[in-house]
Amino acid sequence: MAKQNVAEQFVDILVRAGVRRLYGVVGDSLNPVVDAVRRHSHIDWVHVRHEETAAFAAGAEAQITGKLAACAGSCGPGNLHLINGLYDAHRSMAPVLALASHIPSSEIGLGYFQETHPDRLFQECSHYSELISSAKQMPRLLQTAIQHAVGQSGVSVVSLPGDIAAEPAPEKALQSALVTSRPTVRPGDAEIDALVEMIDKAGKVTLFCGSGTAGAHAEVMEFAEKVKSPVGHALRGKEFIQYDNPYDVGMSGLLGYGAAYEATHECDLLIMLGTDFPYNAFLPDDVRIAQIDVRPEVLGRRSRLDLAVWGDVRETLRCLIPRIKEKTNRRFLDRMLKKHADALEGVVKAYTRKVDRHVPIHPEYVAAVLDEVADDDAVFTVDTGMCNVWAARYISPNGRRRIIGSFSHGSMANALPMAIGAQFTDRRRQVVSMSGDGGFTMLMGDFLTLVQHDLPVKVVLFNNSALGMIELEMMVSGLPAYGTVNVNPDFAAVARACGAYGVRVEKPKQLAGALKDAFRHKGPALVDIVTDPNALSIPPKISAEMVTGFALSASKVVLDGGVGRMVQMARSNLRNVPRP
Repeated sequence: MAKQNVAEQFVDILVRAGVRRLYGVVGDSLNPVVDAVRRHSHIDWVHVRHEETAAFAAGAEAQITGKLAACAGSCGPGNLHLINGLYDAHRSMAPVLALASHIPSSEIGLGYFQETHPDRLFQECSHYSELISSAKQMPRLLQTAIQHAVGQSGVSVVSLPGDIAAEPAPEKALQSALVTSRPTVRPGDAEIDALVEMIDKAGKVTLFCGSGTAGAHAEVMEFAEKVKSPVGHALRGKEFIQYDNPYDVGMSGLLGYGAAYEATHECDLLIMLGTDFPYNAFLPDDVRIAQIDVRPEVLGRRSRLDLAVWGDVRETLRCLIPRIKEKTNRRFLDRMLKKHADALEGVVKAYTRKVDRHVPIHPEYVAAVLDEVADDDAVFTVDTGMCNVWAARYISPNGRRRIIGSFSHGSMANALPMAIGAQFTDRRRQVVSMSGDGGFTMLMGDFLTLVQHDLPVKVVLFNNSALGMIELEMMVSGLPAYGTVNVNPDFAAVARACGAYGVRVEKPKQLAGALKDAFRHKGPALVDIVTDPNALSIPPKISAEMVTGFALSASKVVLDGGVGRMVQMARSNLRNVPRP
């Protein structure tokens, strides 16, 4: 048997860690690793057109599977292109291993062609970033990187010079067991005791949930029933907590709706479950707050806490539920449910008024129809900007759908590359990229990746020929919109020229049929929908402190958006509210 080189050993370790794809763009310093992938039967090289796409795709795959995913870039500019997608993966707690191949080891520090220092450059967007400087070092360093990514749920970066990758691997290299999953974390008894006491003493309790409630839906519902608590959520908590939730009061924050804001401000005790909600202007400062999170570094960094609890949401609630006293007074819960339903009834009128005849097409109508015709287990990837608003308010979670976006990092152009990573995990599952024209055109080259790999991603393009969210930000600052207009082609024609299915929709009556036809198509498809650039959205609660950096405008061109089927959810919940 021929002796392995370092690149082959590197790939073997990735495979043992469960990695099945390596997203990237080939390049000279990366060639030994790419060739090792070519010759390995259990891992594939996914050729993309831009390394930023590779990182976004790996991050999305990791979020869908919960397992380690990987991407790679060649030396200098190649791996630098990874950085934005890696920032997103890291802030989304997605376990990703990035290979930053490097210039020849003998030239490091001498100003060589394409020289950078990737081991330094990626430190801020990773838990671990190190340079492999010898063949003997590689196995242990890669194992350490994998364990950082998996154990701390984030990014690890390994810098590997191309010449070292081509060297013979050391004989009798250690094959240590690899960490490939995270444990559960239970809080200490003292914290549980203190939290039980706080809950029992509080008359009105509200739960505010984030992505840390993944896998804890049943426990959250049981806990809410026992303490008669309204349940609000942040955007990243929507897919995990909103469905089958008779205590739902909507979402707080810049994209919010319903009564979540009131419920968090009018309670005696706010319990934040698995959320690092970034907008402290939407959090109360005059109620008691307890926060439960598996990441101790986020406890108390958004608001003053009366109790910080380090632990998994599910494990913590399992400890609490048997010990807390069941509350019998549900007046606060019923009042918040009624406020929630009333709030939704009010805003939905703006959406329903002749919207099915409105030209250009209202984007909320697009989102509502998309929600109706998409599969019950579809994966939606969502561009940053107004697409975030429409997804937050219209895409209905059900426990099987996934909604993924750059919700913590806030990058443009994320939806299409995330859809690539999501689709590779299961070619039979429907994956829908909710793209804005600005985000789509930023990484439009990777639409060709869909065609090249025959990925059946459906791109639903909200084409308002503008950077809508930026226009709102300018309006709020009293500035005229400037530099926000996009001169766009017929994107459906572009899709067809690329070898994909493409259709353009300009009238509301064409919309449902066009979406259904695209979804029935077996390969990649793009639906170019011309939408109203004046259809913008504002948050449910506005204060002077919230204005900076976001669109909070009272302009008449701003429509207070509807909320789709969520109004039916609220009406259903009202059946639990006693009538006078």
